[in-house]
Amino acid sequence: MNNIILFASGSGTNVENIVNFFKNNPDINISYVFTNNPDAYVIQRAKKLNIPVRIFNRDDFYKNNAILNTLKELNPGLIVLAGFLWLIPAGIISAFPGRMINIHPALLPKYGGKGMYGSRVHEAVVQNGEKESGITIHYVNEKYDDGNIIFQAKCEVLPTDKPEDVAEKVHKLEYEHFPKVIEKLLTE
Repeated sequence: MNNIILFASGSGTNVENIVNFFKNNPDINISYVFTNNPDAYVIQRAKKLNIPVRIFNRDDFYKNNAILNTLKELNPGLIVLAGFLWLIPAGIISAFPGRMINIHPALLPKYGGKGMYGSRVHEAVVQNGEKESGITIHYVNEKYDDGNIIFQAKCEVLPTDKPEDVAEKVHKLEYEHFPKVIEKLLTE
């Protein structure tokens, strides 16, 4: 059985999509959702989907190793960042080499790095007159959006597109490809 732990900071639409994708797969189990935001809507989504939630603070994540120790106990096959906004500590990365991935709502290396998430990315794409955007799924390392790229998918950005239009196109790519890439990584 491959256990997946999902990390999220926001509404959790990707979390819900991933859980639903794997709900009838006997070989892959979403064992936990971890969040750093006690007000995140992902908590309600996870409860509705019967997935346990672990809410944590900065000290648990960066100082006292509480999250690292919990992750070691759970020993996931894959840790998936699905809209998680904090930089992952080196200790967690080194404890799970090649077992932690992230999705970014742009075609990295463009529009990545600290502070580039959600609507900020789409606003920058439109403001700079890009002709395409998309998603990047990559391994996590000690820098924001810097790990080796696993998969990218593109969408056209029209001159008339607003950031909300780009966001909608990118979300469709996330929902279509993210679960499939996770499945492929766990079955290779």
